[in-house]
Amino acid sequence: MNTLKIGNLTARLPIIQGGMGVGISMSSLASAVANEGGIGVISCAGIGLIYRHAAKDYMEACIIGLREEIRKAREKTSGLIGVNIMMALTNFSDMVKTAIAEKVDVIFAGAGLPLDLPNYRTPDCVTKLVPIVSSARAAKIICEKWKTLYDYLPDLVVVEGPKAGGHLGFKTGQIDDPEFAIEKLIPAVVSEVAVFEKQYNQEIPVIAAGGIYTGEDIYKMMQLGAKGVQIASRFVTTFECDADDRFKQTYIDASEDQVEIIQSPVGMPGRALQGEFLEKVKQGLMAPKSCPYNCLRTCDYTKVPYCIILALYNSYKGDLKKGYAFAGSNAYRATKITSVKEIMDELVTDYNRVEKLALS
Repeated sequence: MNTLKIGNLTARLPIIQGGMGVGISMSSLASAVANEGGIGVISCAGIGLIYRHAAKDYMEACIIGLREEIRKAREKTSGLIGVNIMMALTNFSDMVKTAIAEKVDVIFAGAGLPLDLPNYRTPDCVTKLVPIVSSARAAKIICEKWKTLYDYLPDLVVVEGPKAGGHLGFKTGQIDDPEFAIEKLIPAVVSEVAVFEKQYNQEIPVIAAGGIYTGEDIYKMMQLGAKGVQIASRFVTTFECDADDRFKQTYIDASEDQVEIIQSPVGMPGRALQGEFLEKVKQGLMAPKSCPYNCLRTCDYTKVPYCIILALYNSYKGDLKKGYAFAGSNAYRATKITSVKEIMDELVTDYNRVEKLALS
């Protein structure tokens, strides 16, 4: 399995651990993945809830929390650490500035087009900037805007397909449409990005994400032109994952038909595991009485059935009666709690097996 080069950075393995909020991927999981040669990613979504006692308000707690998690990860690893920041966050700007100030290796920005992300670069910025897209058109728009406005191109592009967990950049009708499958998206994005690579003599690796679970999956994505993959759900059922064990157990207990598409208060479809909380939502039994955090630009508490940040925080703490678990399409395949090292070793072994068969 090849290395993954992002400018002057090199990951020994071309595996990026997807950012999972609230609290699912923090310094423990991210550092463990980095130690195994991949890129570990901290999610800053809702991080202020976890650090709410460290500050006078939620927004300040988010800054303190992200700074603390990056520093904790740095203490545990000399590998590559990234931060996932959703465009939908009202404090997107604060999170980007904090990550850059802490000299995190990579920022992954999704849940919207991060058209002004390079604007946050400082004179001493060493952080790589990576958009998460769901189409070749989005990749083209970002490359054009960044180059025109900031004379900067993405250091990497993550293409997240419709089999991903959490929020999806697709309309509900597109999720099961073969035309929007990751197998179609990767070649299209690779082709689009190649135009900018050639014109500006800069390599822009394309990463495949969404529903990738095995070494064979990784091999298939590489054959389509991807330089690496992003994997999230597979890392939930690890000892190092920052979530409560009861959260992890929902993956182990889930069956394939319990992985469903929901409409998130963020205004996007999402993939999650069925449970008591979502059943109450369907029955219209939930309704937020106020908005104490103002965490999402796209959320109006008077119109949504529940506070998503609070629901995800409750599930992270193990209270699945008051929340639910986001999950990728293959999350139900988990059978036990294992270590990050075991998963990474298995992915590499499986990849090498498939590659050897293909070459024989």
